[in-house]
Amino acid sequence: MYITVNDHNTFVATGGKPFNPNLPTVVLLHGSGTDHRGWALQARWFAFHGYSVFAPDMPGHSLSEGEALPSIEAMGAWLVRALDAAKVGNVHLIGHSQGFLVALEAAALLTNRVLSVTAMATASAIPVNPALIETAQKDPALAAQMMLQWGFGTQHQQGASAVPGMQPIGIGARIMANNPLAIDLAACNAYSAGAQRAQQLASQGCASCVILAAQDRMTPKKEGLKLAQDLGTQAQVIADTGHMLPMEAPKQSLSIMKTFIQSLEK
Repeated sequence: MYITVNDHNTFVATGGKPFNPNLPTVVLLHGSGTDHRGWALQARWFAFHGYSVFAPDMPGHSLSEGEALPSIEAMGAWLVRALDAAKVGNVHLIGHSQGFLVALEAAALLTNRVLSVTAMATASAIPVNPALIETAQKDPALAAQMMLQWGFGTQHQQGASAVPGMQPIGIGARIMANNPLAIDLAACNAYSAGAQRAQQLASQGCASCVILAAQDRMTPKKEGLKLAQDLGTQAQVIADTGHMLPMEAPKQSLSIMKTFIQSLEK
């Protein structure tokens, strides 16, 4: 579906069902340079099991208009406006990599509308090598190739795919090369409030889940474990997967996500 945010058309994937703001809403936030397509399986499952799905392309990404936002704080504020535009009430915030940093900022603004937060293959801070940011500015396609080589685990580097007939590295390269990757990476590199935001959520008793990848070379597992500690929860680690966890291990990640969210309703 399309909604209007700041006078720009914004695309929001809804998992294949019409969006109903009266249902509990699962918000799926993509990582740097990517878009809603990374959440295909997860979005569809939640949409067909009693939830509304809100998986936006951030401004300037893929099907969404507008200029890319230069900071995580601006992205978090934009997300709140997008949710308000769709008349969304309570939310489960789920973010991959950069997407979870955005979730942390949005949660600080949404306060008691947040039912839970789920972090996937991320950390409270995501420093980025300046050389990668410079490459993304000059040659986005090359930067995308570099990130995807680092971002997928061994099996996917050898041609494996969780979805028959789909090659996620090739698809990811096309998506990232045409999105504002450099702006996203610079925003991640500059963000420093993650640990504080996570600790605030823990002090408020917010339910949280952390899902990490054993072979993550972009946000190493040890940094994700620190995030879990800040959130006051235990991390779950998926073996034989890299940073692109939602696409590499969609079934395993969905199993953890749905078990966690459904447990909050008992």
